[in-house]
Amino acid sequence: MGVRAIMDKYSLTFEDLDIINDQDLFAEMVQKTGQTNQPCVEIDGVMLADVSGEEVEDYLVSNNLVQINDEKPNAPIDSACSDEEHRRMAEGNSSPVRFF
Repeated sequence: MGVRAIMDKYSLTFEDLDIINDQDLFAEMVQKTGQTNQPCVEIDGVMLADVSGEEVEDYLVSNNLVQINDEKPNAPIDSACSDEEHRRMAEGNSSPVRFF
């Protein structure tokens, strides 16, 4: 959720891919990153593996891809999903954690 919040904060478009329900996408993520943790974000060919929203924002700002703004993110950007969020995702009751 934190990575999506940063993308929204800067009005960036992104492709949100479902690695939980699509084994081919999961395999692609593992092949590209060498690991199974998520989220992973590929920006202009650069893979940021197992990142938080804070890390994505830092990458975007430090590489002059966005200008820092004072808008508040719409979700926490410094923590992983809770166990309850993971359970809901596995049950299909919310948006799954995705590779994008």
